[in-house]
Amino acid sequence: MSQEHRNTIFVEDAVLDEVREFAGEQFIIRLEAPKTAANAQPGTFVHLTCDSALPMRRPLSLMRVDAKRGWIDILYKTHGLGLTALSKQPPGTALSVMGPIGKPFVPSRERPITLLIGGGVGIPPMIYLAEALKDDPNSNWQTMMFMGSELPFPFALVEGRIELPHMPSDATHSLALVEEWGIPSRLASKSDIDGAHDGYVTDLARAWLEQQDASTLAQCEIFSCGPTPMLKAVAALAQEFNVTCKVSLEEYMACAVGGCAGCVVPVHGSDGAVAMKRVCVDGPVFEAAQIYPTAAP
Repeated sequence: MSQEHRNTIFVEDAVLDEVREFAGEQFIIRLEAPKTAANAQPGTFVHLTCDSALPMRRPLSLMRVDAKRGWIDILYKTHGLGLTALSKQPPGTALSVMGPIGKPFVPSRERPITLLIGGGVGIPPMIYLAEALKDDPNSNWQTMMFMGSELPFPFALVEGRIELPHMPSDATHSLALVEEWGIPSRLASKSDIDGAHDGYVTDLARAWLEQQDASTLAQCEIFSCGPTPMLKAVAALAQEFNVTCKVSLEEYMACAVGGCAGCVVPVHGSDGAVAMKRVCVDGPVFEAAQIYPTAAP
């Protein structure tokens, strides 16, 4: 384990409390993992044993965390042997959890207008961050969420009643949970989902950004997680409007604690130098311009 991360990552036997299945082979699970829950922050993740017969763990983002009750929620889509095996585990199963891992999202109090952009299985960290901002007693964050998916959203959807100006006319619905938190959100999809904009999630962000003046944009910060093409588009949008942006990367990894260097990515410094950084412990959150320095056209 990397020296700076010693005594910050825990291994515990978690109990699978709840399994909810959704269309498109999507699952939300709740695990009793008190050590992880007590130390997690938005953007961190866990390395989870999916089945006792499989030696390799799988990295999975945290979606919701209750530090007092000691549980964590994870959303995943079955992909490959490991997550397929995980989807078949019944409630009551003990699963080894290693976490929390990685550097979290750290919003700047100088930029209280936060745009959260999530795509697919990159939505969970955005939900975690939204809830943390809602519960922060020390700042008055102005948060909005834009989410895209080509599969049916594995959440209850409602008509968005919290005003979010300048949205496309077909972007009418939001996540019910986020709406309950008082945070405006809108959806996008190319899969003909009712209430979702027929297009890309960056269309929603652009529609809002285009209507803001320079003073408002200077107070904005974008946070994003999702597939690489989406993150590149978000980075380009941030560059175009001169808005700071942090992205959370998804990468295959073996050890998840910085030892194997199997998840390295090139990170571009302000001086033009390129360093190879590990997504697991140097990330998964990076400045977008360091990962996609030429994202803008």
